[in-house]
Amino acid sequence: MDKDNPKDFTFAKSSSLKLPVTFRISQMEGTRHPRPFTDLIDNPDLQFAGVQSPTLSDLYVTCQLFADNKPLTIPYRTSFKAFKNSYIWNEWITLPIKYCDLPLSAQVTFTVWDIEGPRTAAPVGGSTFKLFGKKWTLRRGKHRLLLWPGVEADGSIDSKTPSKMAVKDEMGRLEKLVKKYERGDLPKSDWLDKLAFRKMEEIHAAETKKSENLFLYIDLPRFDFPVIFSEPDSTHLATIFPASTSSRVPSTPATTSLLSSETHLWQIVDPEVGRENPVEDKHRRLVRSHRSGALDRELKPNAKDRDELSVILNYAPTQPLTSEEKDLIWKFRFYLTRDKRGLTKFLKSVTWRDPSEVKQAVEVLLPQWTDIETDDALELLGPGTVDSRVRSFAVNQLARADDDELLLYLLQLLQALKFESAASDQRSSRSTTSAISYDDSGLADFLIDRAVRNVVLGNRFHWYLMVEVALEDKTVAKVYGKVWWKFMEKIKKAENSAERTELLRRQGDLIATLSKRAKELRTLKDPRPKKIERLRAFIADPKNGLSSMSPLPLPLNATIEVTGIIPEKASVFKSNLSPLLLYFSCSDGSEYPVIFKDGDDMRQDQLVIQLFTLMDRLLRKENLDLKLSPYAVLATGPAQGLAQYIPSMTIAAIVSEYGTLLNYLRAHHPDEGSVGTFGVKKTVLDTFVLSCAGYCVMTYILGVGDRHLDNLLLAPDGHFFHVDFGYILGRDPKLYPPPVKVCPEMVDAMGGNQSPEFARFQSLCFIAFTILRKSANLILNLVTLMVDANISDIKQQNVHEQLQDKFRLDLTEEEAIKMFETLLNGSSVYHNMLDKLHNWAQYWRS
Repeated sequence: MDKDNPKDFTFAKSSSLKLPVTFRISQMEGTRHPRPFTDLIDNPDLQFAGVQSPTLSDLYVTCQLFADNKPLTIPYRTSFKAFKNSYIWNEWITLPIKYCDLPLSAQVTFTVWDIEGPRTAAPVGGSTFKLFGKKWTLRRGKHRLLLWPGVEADGSIDSKTPSKMAVKDEMGRLEKLVKKYERGDLPKSDWLDKLAFRKMEEIHAAETKKSENLFLYIDLPRFDFPVIFSEPDSTHLATIFPASTSSRVPSTPATTSLLSSETHLWQIVDPEVGRENPVEDKHRRLVRSHRSGALDRELKPNAKDRDELSVILNYAPTQPLTSEEKDLIWKFRFYLTRDKRGLTKFLKSVTWRDPSEVKQAVEVLLPQWTDIETDDALELLGPGTVDSRVRSFAVNQLARADDDELLLYLLQLLQALKFESAASDQRSSRSTTSAISYDDSGLADFLIDRAVRNVVLGNRFHWYLMVEVALEDKTVAKVYGKVWWKFMEKIKKAENSAERTELLRRQGDLIATLSKRAKELRTLKDPRPKKIERLRAFIADPKNGLSSMSPLPLPLNATIEVTGIIPEKASVFKSNLSPLLLYFSCSDGSEYPVIFKDGDDMRQDQLVIQLFTLMDRLLRKENLDLKLSPYAVLATGPAQGLAQYIPSMTIAAIVSEYGTLLNYLRAHHPDEGSVGTFGVKKTVLDTFVLSCAGYCVMTYILGVGDRHLDNLLLAPDGHFFHVDFGYILGRDPKLYPPPVKVCPEMVDAMGGNQSPEFARFQSLCFIAFTILRKSANLILNLVTLMVDANISDIKQQNVHEQLQDKFRLDLTEEEAIKMFETLLNGSSVYHNMLDKLHNWAQYWRS
């Protein structure tokens, strides 16, 4: 690579420069004489000739890379040179770090040293140079650095030796013009250039006499295109560009992709992508002429337009609309007010920077729109909706939902409060002339009112808030802290306020006690039996108030009142985190087993179980009961939580102890006289087949990964279910995992893949998949609201695409069933191979 020709640098993948940081120290300029005029004409850099003296001192330059007040490299220095007329190094320095590894705060310090004697040097001056400009662009080309006399360069963020200060001398202005001249931005004329440079020489001489500053010149590699620190993603662009234009930005990063000589794609930001095309803008205003508003009220689509509108209204929430589709919706906007599916699509077609369109959409059309479904109301509460009047309309629609349905969406509705906060922030930054309203939509007050009225809903609301308040993000914690305070103030004004606040306080004390004990047991190096003994002794001790207590709603399920923990049934699981197994005694005389974990983020499991519960409800609405067991899960903190324990065994343990699943079911529910049920009670086998079908479809839709025989469980009554949801939405530690999780042990328990039970299992899968596809928008919107919840697998940029691909909404119902059948038939063999590999790994690990 020729360092004297920086344009020979090449780009690598993903727009990252995998090249070492390189620059050339040219010379130091002082306050003496200019260089000859002929030199200016041949190489018009406009540099001073350097400090002139009878004998030049021995100077050298040290440079070091810093970021965030910390050095990234050791100091590097220039080689020794004997200076004759001026201080010119003309030396390239290469630092041992790549451009792609530089942080945004990277800066280089330069210090010029004067050798005073053996091993002694005094600083002539220092300067700190930032490698990235204000627009996150890597600096390139020639730069003049101001040297602060008599001090060493300071590499801190708030440097006291910045290279760019308000030194507005005439030479600085002329140097900027010469840079433009070199780049070709200024036209070249030989005869005029000679006159101009002669005048510059005169100005240079005059400036030299009165200047007391020292400058160091450096050269950075020049690249053919600007190099940006990082490409902004689509969500970032939505905050940069207006709402009307951001809808035109594709979901991929707004970049222009080019092909380099190495056939790798690299990207640069296109600054024009977010700007309105004046031709398109004029076309839109002509098409949507407000003078035709009165005529549009009576417009009705013909057969062709109706078909096109029907296709658009069936789009998934994540499907962007083309400009032609937006214009078609706008044309028939009054006609669509009677269609509950049309509101979300209509709001996407509004140009939100146009005050007249906003006024008509929000003040005229929105009030007369027919009631919308819950999934559309949830979509309107997402990050894409800014106007508070639209969000308030969505809140009013949600008010029609009963408490049980609201409890299903409560987790997402709390996350929607973050978007309310974002809107209020924009209100303070936007101009008062904006047609968009950023007022409070009333979502928080609505949730608080419902939570105060319903104890069960309020209990879950309280714990969801506790988790958000405990997060490390102080801004988010502050938002939810205010909501919790208003919630508690509202409770104090309600009936039985003292009793209710006392119950919430006691729940908090219970969780704190269990958390402290779980941490202690986890840190102990005692064997598991000793830990179990310590746990039981702790629970049995009356001083701890755990074995017997006043009736208390269980945080996990407030419909259940517990009166204590049974000491002799308490246990500790064999795991690194040592989860606790606790049997609560209930007021009605029953027992409720619970797993308490500390040190594990259970919010992702909580979300998956919530979606499983929702899917179970959707299936039951269509009279399809698949005997699902979505056990209750509640995160009580960012790294702790409760989970309902269902007595069962893993399939791996069943195979090890009983040989087959059928032997396990026969051992608990035998039926020797059965016909076609393999000696198992018919109801038990039916439950097994139904639950297998349900979990097969649900885990496929949510892309649950890391499935093996240790997280597939079977209860003695035939209920099959999944646990441990650390990998979802396509993430999986295994290579090429099967999309549908059906292990051979499950198929064998149905009598093989040619049996009637397996055929019934397949049929149930197809019916369940068809039913859930009809509610794809609801599931998509719920997951979209969780994107900012800081849950590991939900933070993926393509989470919507991952989930939408599972439903295959582009296929007809018949085509979708055939697709799922293909996946189902190819799953068992591959799953068998993965399970064997997992078993071998477990064996060698033990």
